[in-house]
Amino acid sequence: MPARKDPLAALPNLGPRSAAMLRKAGIRDIDTLRRLGSVRAYWTVKRKGIKASLNLLYALEGALTKTHWAKLPREERSRLLLEADALEDASRCQ
Repeated sequence: MPARKDPLAALPNLGPRSAAMLRKAGIRDIDTLRRLGSVRAYWTVKRKGIKASLNLLYALEGALTKTHWAKLPREERSRLLLEADALEDASRCQ
């Protein structure tokens, strides 16, 4: 029986390590990733105590928008970072 390919790892910008982080955080399929969006998915990974850099955030956005993560405009990266920081701040207040 041929091995099944990991659909998350097959997305642009994501590989086996990124897909493993997502699965460990409970994000097991592309539909869930799309529903959460890049910022909430990144925040979910971080909230589970998984060490992830901002490159994961940018890679997730790139995967969802079919853009190479390194080609995301600076303004888009700033927006993503601000949204991620706001989610973290909001979670501390709860």
